[in-house]
Amino acid sequence: MGPSIMPGPSAEERSALFEAIGPLPLRGQAWPTWIKIMAWVVLLIIAMQITRAATGPHVHGVNPLIAGSILVCFMVLLVVARFMLISETRITCNGIEQSWITRRQVIWDDIQFAKFVPLITSKRLVCFTRRGRQVVFQGGTRELQIAFARIAQAYRRQR
Repeated sequence: MGPSIMPGPSAEERSALFEAIGPLPLRGQAWPTWIKIMAWVVLLIIAMQITRAATGPHVHGVNPLIAGSILVCFMVLLVVARFMLISETRITCNGIEQSWITRRQVIWDDIQFAKFVPLITSKRLVCFTRRGRQVVFQGGTRELQIAFARIAQAYRRQR
Protein backbone atom coordinates (compact mmCIF):
# COMPACT_ATOMS: atom_id res chain seq x y z
CA MET A 1 0.00 0.00 0.00
CA GLY A 2 1.45 3.39 -1.04
CA PRO A 3 1.74 6.44 1.18
CA SER A 4 -1.53 8.16 1.83
CA ILE A 5 -1.98 11.83 1.14
CA MET A 6 -2.49 13.59 4.42
CA PRO A 7 -4.45 16.78 4.63
CA GLY A 8 -2.49 19.92 5.44
CA PRO A 9 -3.48 22.40 8.10
CA SER A 10 -7.01 23.74 8.04
CA ALA A 11 -7.72 27.32 6.95
CA GLU A 12 -7.86 28.36 10.60
CA GLU A 13 -4.55 26.64 11.38
CA ARG A 14 -2.94 28.26 8.36
CA SER A 15 -4.23 31.69 9.43
CA ALA A 16 -2.78 31.07 12.89
CA LEU A 17 0.52 30.09 11.25
CA PHE A 18 0.60 33.32 9.21
CA GLU A 19 -0.17 35.33 12.34
CA ALA A 20 2.60 33.55 14.28
CA ILE A 21 5.12 34.17 11.48
CA GLY A 22 4.31 37.87 11.42
CA PRO A 23 3.62 40.29 8.62
CA LEU A 24 4.00 38.66 5.21
CA PRO A 25 5.90 38.65 3.00
CA LEU A 26 8.81 37.68 5.23
CA ARG A 27 12.07 37.81 3.35
CA GLY A 28 15.69 37.37 4.22
CA GLN A 29 19.00 36.10 2.96
CA ALA A 30 19.04 32.40 2.25
CA TRP A 31 22.52 31.79 3.63
CA PRO A 32 24.08 33.09 6.85
CA THR A 33 26.66 35.84 6.34
CA TRP A 34 29.46 33.79 7.92
CA ILE A 35 28.88 30.94 5.44
CA LYS A 36 29.00 33.36 2.50
CA ILE A 37 32.26 34.87 3.80
CA MET A 38 33.76 31.40 4.29
CA ALA A 39 32.79 30.37 0.75
CA TRP A 40 34.50 33.41 -0.74
CA VAL A 41 37.62 32.96 1.43
CA VAL A 42 37.90 29.34 0.26
CA LEU A 43 37.48 30.47 -3.36
CA LEU A 44 40.20 33.09 -2.87
CA ILE A 45 42.56 30.43 -1.50
CA ILE A 46 41.77 28.13 -4.44
CA ALA A 47 42.36 31.00 -6.90
CA MET A 48 45.72 31.73 -5.29
CA GLN A 49 46.70 28.06 -5.54
CA ILE A 50 45.65 27.90 -9.20
CA THR A 51 47.63 31.06 -9.95
CA ARG A 52 50.68 29.76 -8.10
CA ALA A 53 50.52 26.45 -9.98
CA ALA A 54 49.97 28.18 -13.34
CA THR A 55 53.01 30.43 -12.89
CA GLY A 56 55.28 27.77 -11.36
CA PRO A 57 58.19 26.05 -13.01
CA HIS A 58 56.28 22.82 -13.77
CA VAL A 59 53.49 24.44 -15.79
CA HIS A 60 54.68 22.87 -19.06
CA GLY A 61 54.24 19.34 -17.74
CA VAL A 62 50.55 19.78 -16.88
CA ASN A 63 48.01 17.97 -19.03
CA PRO A 64 45.82 20.65 -20.71
CA LEU A 65 42.66 18.56 -20.14
CA ILE A 66 43.32 18.41 -16.40
CA ALA A 67 44.10 22.13 -16.26
CA GLY A 68 40.92 22.89 -18.20
CA SER A 69 38.88 20.64 -15.92
CA ILE A 70 40.22 22.42 -12.84
CA LEU A 71 39.35 25.82 -14.35
CA VAL A 72 35.82 24.68 -15.26
CA CYS A 73 35.28 23.37 -11.72
CA PHE A 74 36.55 26.65 -10.29
CA MET A 75 34.15 28.61 -12.52
CA VAL A 76 31.25 26.44 -11.34
CA LEU A 77 32.24 27.13 -7.73
CA LEU A 78 32.27 30.86 -8.53
CA VAL A 79 28.72 30.64 -9.89
CA VAL A 80 27.49 28.73 -6.82
CA ALA A 81 29.19 31.21 -4.46
CA ARG A 82 27.65 34.15 -6.31
CA PHE A 83 24.16 32.66 -6.02
CA MET A 84 24.79 31.98 -2.32
CA LEU A 85 25.68 35.66 -1.98
CA ILE A 86 22.51 37.01 -3.63
CA SER A 87 19.97 34.28 -2.85
CA GLU A 88 16.88 35.34 -0.92
CA THR A 89 14.09 33.31 0.70
CA ARG A 90 10.55 34.68 0.84
CA ILE A 91 7.51 33.45 2.72
CA THR A 92 4.28 34.87 1.29
CA CYS A 93 0.56 34.22 1.55
CA ASN A 94 0.91 32.04 -1.56
CA GLY A 95 3.80 29.88 -0.39
CA ILE A 96 7.58 29.80 -0.03
CA GLU A 97 10.12 30.71 -2.68
CA GLN A 98 13.87 31.07 -2.92
CA SER A 99 15.93 32.64 -5.64
CA TRP A 100 18.70 30.30 -6.63
CA ILE A 101 20.33 29.04 -9.84
CA THR A 102 16.82 27.86 -10.63
CA ARG A 103 13.88 29.29 -8.69
CA ARG A 104 12.62 27.12 -5.84
CA GLN A 105 8.95 27.55 -5.08
CA VAL A 106 6.12 25.69 -3.38
CA ILE A 107 2.55 26.78 -2.72
CA TRP A 108 0.92 26.11 0.64
CA ASP A 109 -1.68 23.69 -0.73
CA ASP A 110 1.05 21.58 -2.34
CA ILE A 111 2.91 20.94 0.93
CA GLN A 112 2.09 17.56 2.43
CA PHE A 113 4.76 17.52 5.14
CA ALA A 114 7.56 19.86 6.20
CA LYS A 115 10.64 19.23 8.30
CA PHE A 116 12.95 21.82 9.86
CA VAL A 117 16.60 20.72 9.65
CA PRO A 118 18.88 22.90 11.83
CA LEU A 119 22.33 22.12 10.45
CA ILE A 120 25.41 24.01 11.64
CA THR A 121 26.04 25.56 8.22
CA SER A 122 22.45 26.46 7.38
CA LYS A 123 18.98 26.05 8.76
CA ARG A 124 16.75 24.35 6.21
CA LEU A 125 13.10 23.68 5.65
CA VAL A 126 12.45 20.56 3.61
CA CYS A 127 8.96 20.57 2.10
CA PHE A 128 7.57 17.27 0.82
CA THR A 129 4.96 18.01 -1.83
CA ARG A 130 1.86 16.09 -2.81
CA ARG A 131 3.56 15.27 -6.13
CA GLY A 132 6.30 13.41 -4.26
CA ARG A 133 9.15 15.85 -4.74
CA GLN A 134 11.16 17.60 -2.06
CA VAL A 135 11.88 21.31 -2.10
CA VAL A 136 14.63 22.57 0.22
CA PHE A 137 14.76 26.18 1.40
CA GLN A 138 17.67 27.80 3.25
CA GLY A 139 17.08 30.34 6.03
CA GLY A 140 19.98 32.67 6.74
CA THR A 141 18.21 34.95 9.22
CA ARG A 142 16.80 34.30 12.66
CA GLU A 143 13.32 35.41 11.51
CA LEU A 144 13.32 32.89 8.66
CA GLN A 145 14.59 30.13 10.95
CA ILE A 146 11.81 30.78 13.47
CA ALA A 147 9.26 30.82 10.64
CA PHE A 148 10.69 27.53 9.31
CA ALA A 149 10.25 25.90 12.73
CA ARG A 150 6.64 27.13 12.90
CA ILE A 151 5.88 25.91 9.38
CA ALA A 152 7.34 22.49 10.20
CA GLN A 153 5.18 22.38 13.33
CA ALA A 154 2.04 23.24 11.34
CA TYR A 155 2.83 20.67 8.63
CA ARG A 156 4.12 17.91 10.88
CA ARG A 157 3.32 14.35 9.94
CA GLN A 158 0.24 13.18 11.76
CA ARG A 159 -0.19 9.47 12.28
